[in-house]
Amino acid sequence: MKIGLKEIEFAVFCIENVAEKLEITGKKVFELLTKKSNILDDYIFGCYEVLHMQGKSYIVNDIIEFMNEKGVLE
Repeated sequence: MKIGLKEIEFAVFCIENVAEKLEITGKKVFELLTKKSNILDDYIFGCYEVLHMQGKSYIVNDIIEFMNEKGVLE
């Protein structure tokens, strides 16, 4: 998959909104999605075509649920 500006903007949207919901920094969410897992590449970019068509609440909750399944949230 080629990652362009729209995918990067979507990833930033996801990171910032997950951070807000979890009440942690965007930097911490980014680290959890990239250094403690490969969720950013495999899930957020990998499922962009489906995810970006969903509502904000669904996207945020889905990513958090996936993070829990992968064990990246303490």
